[in-house]
Amino acid sequence: MRNIVFFLVLLLTLPSLSRAGFQDLLNKATDSTKGLTRTGASTGSNSLSNEEISSGLIETLRLGAERAVDLASAPGGFLKNPAIHIPLPDKIQGAGNMLRRIGLGQQVDTFEQTMNEAAEKASKEAMPILGQAIKELTLDDAQRLWKGGDRALTDYFQQKTRPALYEKFKPVVHNTSQQVGVTRSYDNLVRSPGVQPLVAGSNLDLDHYVTDKALAGLFTLLAEQEKQIRTNPVARTTDLLKKLFGR
Repeated sequence: MRNIVFFLVLLLTLPSLSRAGFQDLLNKATDSTKGLTRTGASTGSNSLSNEEISSGLIETLRLGAERAVDLASAPGGFLKNPAIHIPLPDKIQGAGNMLRRIGLGQQVDTFEQTMNEAAEKASKEAMPILGQAIKELTLDDAQRLWKGGDRALTDYFQQKTRPALYEKFKPVVHNTSQQVGVTRSYDNLVRSPGVQPLVAGSNLDLDHYVTDKALAGLFTLLAEQEKQIRTNPVARTTDLLKKLFGR
């Protein structure tokens, strides 16, 4: 009889003990998880804060922009770089080829050189407008651009700044064209014997052509710099960039 009573008491007691033990284990597991989360956040080993991502993207934009502008505006920046060299406009390409064939290639080379020099001069004006776009970067932008492709930042710059850059570049291109002789070189080229019939009715807007090509070249250089920072550890010159893209 005593054994039966003991057995019944044990059955009634076990569920409450089991529940208490499980709750204790659950509490310990929860506390342990919280501890791990706090540790990961404080050491930064598993995540980057929004502020770090934003600061890193701003630094990338600034560094990429400065490098690209320096390269584009340097003497020979366009002329000697095959990736951004401004060629003859399509409308007079045939005339240029014909002039080279008859020994007047020097006129063609001079015209190309003056166009590229005008683009180099205009590129010096880019930094203030690019800098304004950097200031307008939001946290949402930063998250999206950080996870974007190799030219996500370049596309951001292009979307934000191209119209303003065009308006800034075009008068500089026009004035520089007068100084370095773009218009004069073009006139000499199209007045050459046998050329006028090839360019008749072309209505070439030289200022627009050079400005458009100058912007295309600048964004090409920006894309190259962005890809370098994203993929090449040597191009990450600060601890923040190493942390942001070295993961």
